Amino acid sequence: MRLLIVGTLKGQLTTATKIAMDNGATVTHAEDHEQAMRVLRGGKGADLLLVDVALDIRDLVMRLEAEHIHAPIVACGITNDARAAVAAIHAGAKEYIPLPPEPELIAAVLAAVANDSRELVYRDDAMARVIKLAQQIAGSDASVMITGESGTGKEVLARYVHTRSARAKRPFISINCAAIPEHLLESELFGHEKGAFTGAIARRIGKFEEATGGTLLLDEISEMDVRLQSKLLRAIQERVIDRVGGTKPVPVDIRIIATSNRNLAEAVREGTFREDLLFRLNVVNLKIPPLRERPADIMELAQHFVKKYAEANGVPMRPISAEAKRVLSTNRWQGNVRELENTMHRAVLMAQGDEIGPDAILTPDGDRLDLAKTAPAVAHATMAAEQVTRALVGRTVADVERDLILETLKHCLGNRTHAANILGISIRTLRNKLNEYADGGIPITPAGTPGEYPRMPMVGA
Repeated sequence: MRLLIVGTLKGQLTTATKIAMDNGATVTHAEDHEQAMRVLRGGKGADLLLVDVALDIRDLVMRLEAEHIHAPIVACGITNDARAAVAAIHAGAKEYIPLPPEPELIAAVLAAVANDSRELVYRDDAMARVIKLAQQIAGSDASVMITGESGTGKEVLARYVHTRSARAKRPFISINCAAIPEHLLESELFGHEKGAFTGAIARRIGKFEEATGGTLLLDEISEMDVRLQSKLLRAIQERVIDRVGGTKPVPVDIRIIATSNRNLAEAVREGTFREDLLFRLNVVNLKIPPLRERPADIMELAQHFVKKYAEANGVPMRPISAEAKRVLSTNRWQGNVRELENTMHRAVLMAQGDEIGPDAILTPDGDRLDLAKTAPAVAHATMAAEQVTRALVGRTVADVERDLILETLKHCLGNRTHAANILGISIRTLRNKLNEYADGGIPITPAGTPGEYPRMPMVGA
């Protein structure tokens, strides 16, 4: 946690400074906007700016935006003047704190910015295996690739690895490669010299130098342009970077963690990702399973989010009813943990009575989650299952099971993963069954083929 105090607030924020430092934060002071910008350009960076409300906060916000520096601002003042607080918020501050500060309030603000509440909450064995591997490799300096669908918690796991490494007391710097335009990403990563391009009004230290001694997270690295990947590869191999417009290399000492929600091996085949870079980054791969493949985590996380948002919103913490648990457990959670978190936040706000019932488990549109429109493949499979059950009497369990599996697979257009999820069995069990049927001469719908069964048995992944 890096705290930058801007303005003549040193005396008033002695308590805040002490609390921050007691919690492992580094504190830097700047007298005005110009000095603050020099600190931020110089590579010290900041996770939070405490800014004197007497300064022009809107001007500081505009300066930060112009140079693509992202750090939340909390305004501070020696008065409880509501107009000053409102003006500061309208100017771009996230919060207003009256001075002298209450220690509990400062501690809460620092914790919120540091996002200490992003705990690793898990119970499922599939996730436990990932965490165990993360613990094993955390103490090394090996590059780590964290893969998984959007919303599974890749950045949370990256921070977990950092906090258990020898670099834990050094910076953890994150950059989202998908969120920054291609022409700016190089400058964000490696920095630039004054006059290197239009708008480069001063030297700017990039994320590599800012993270020196610590960890650099390259989030969604699969979205990085292939031309920039070659420069990244050199920086990782040689441990030096070249600022845009610079004339000499700059040494850096960082650990690289990268994340991706795409199949990078496939991106290599398509020519959009360098194979040599993948080898450099993928020394250790931490693959986070989607939430639907770790069912034991669903209720554990749901309970965690209920407690978190009940406390955050000042409402009673209600237990989750049995029917609501059924709704949560049977949903596919395409958005993974992020979707579950948002759903439970809504549930905490919408629940009435003594429990969180199914009426509070809503989609963003306000519909009950269990009554939301079913995906086409799931609807077809459900219809097929209903047709099969009408003719159960007089048939063996093996025959019924075979027909149900084949019809479900057919209406899932050959998608093994969807079919296994609908049937409530593992993908391995489904493949074993299909191989058994194919060996018996029964035609199997091939993966991804929506038409009729083929003449020859085909069992695909």
